Amino acid sequence: MDELNVMAIELVDEAIDFADELAVDVWELDNGATVLDFGVETVGAVEAGLLLTEIQTAGLATVRSSMGEVAGAPLTHVELSTDHPALSLLCSQKAGWELETEQFAGLGSGPARALVAEEEEFARTGYAEESDFAVLAVETDVLPVAPVAEQVAERAGVNPEATFLPVFATASITGSVTLAARAAELAVYRLSELGYDPLDVLSVTGEAPIAPVGADEETAIARTNDALAYGGRVHMTVAEPFDRFDEVASTARDQHGVPFADIFEAADWDFTEVDRGVFAPAQVTVDVLGGDTHVVGETDEALLADSFGL
Repeated sequence: MDELNVMAIELVDEAIDFADELAVDVWELDNGATVLDFGVETVGAVEAGLLLTEIQTAGLATVRSSMGEVAGAPLTHVELSTDHPALSLLCSQKAGWELETEQFAGLGSGPARALVAEEEEFARTGYAEESDFAVLAVETDVLPVAPVAEQVAERAGVNPEATFLPVFATASITGSVTLAARAAELAVYRLSELGYDPLDVLSVTGEAPIAPVGADEETAIARTNDALAYGGRVHMTVAEPFDRFDEVASTARDQHGVPFADIFEAADWDFTEVDRGVFAPAQVTVDVLGGDTHVVGETDEALLADSFGL
């Protein structure tokens, strides 16, 4: 298997080749780094969000949209499936980099994280890589400038001209799509946090509704998290039994049933003050290979309908 960043570059090239069809703007910064605007100054698109999710997972996940319902209202959903959950979800898709300069703040996800491999997920999986390219998707409402790309390049150990930054705002169509695709990642991350070996997670499929785009970033952040915690559903196949599967779903937390707008408001929108356990899908089925099947959690369509303004 190629490095995650090499596989992601092939998908970045696809985004560049079909930028007009995807409603993506592409340009080079003064230092040669490439920025792809998937939904900051562009409005974003469903297909753009699906491709961005593939980039974030380094091409190791199959991503598609489908029609579903929330409280009787037809809504588009996103489904992601992968047979490489530790690599594609924990070592690539997970948002783990905080980027900050005087004029910029963003949250990075994608395979460039594996070039640094300092986060706990890499210790648990034993994975790290070297590459000539770095691909980091950045969730932000401000377009990055050269110092941001230089920060990424320096940390990843690559040249700025080999740095590729797909960017999107949470309050965009792309943002709603790619964040809805995180149900599977949240389940695997939660299971890993509980002490389960992520390499024993063999296959995962997750789906969630695409939240209506919020009028501002705070509304969008709350809605997209509600979509996962109260509408996200996951099926996973694992190799070994575990006595804490019942804690994987969002229903295991004391704050379950509280809309994320209220959770974040209580923390004064300081995400470090929020219990990480609330970031989990609503319902999870865990199949132990050759063993028991566990079904935990439940969705809450009434809360979602209120959050989405249905």
